[in-house]
Amino acid sequence: MTNTKVATHAPRQPLADGQIWTMAELNLQVGMVGKLLVHYKLAKPNAVRVPNLVGSIATIEKYLKKNKAILAEPVVPALNHNKNTAAKKTSGAVKKPVLAKKGK
Repeated sequence: MTNTKVATHAPRQPLADGQIWTMAELNLQVGMVGKLLVHYKLAKPNAVRVPNLVGSIATIEKYLKKNKAILAEPVVPALNHNKNTAAKKTSGAVKKPVLAKKGK
C-alpha cells in the first residue's frame, strides 16, 4: 500500500448569534440560531434595507461553504472614557431651582 496524504481543512466554526460572514459580494449576518432554524440577513455591504430571512442550519452551512464565506472578526466597541468622567463630575452637589416671588 502507498501512503497518501489526506488534505485536512480547518473545521468550520458553528453558527452563533451575531456572526458576520463575508463573501465576494454579499454579507450574511446571523441574527438568532435555534435548534433547527437560523434567522439571518443576506445583503450587499452598506445596504439600507435588509430583509430578515429564515433557513435551516444545514442549508446555511452548505451555502457558506459553497460560496467560500469567511467569518469576519467581531468588532469590539471602544470605551469612551470622556463621557464617563463627565458624568462623575456633575454628580456632586445639585442646585435647586430658584422660584420666582409673587409681587403685591
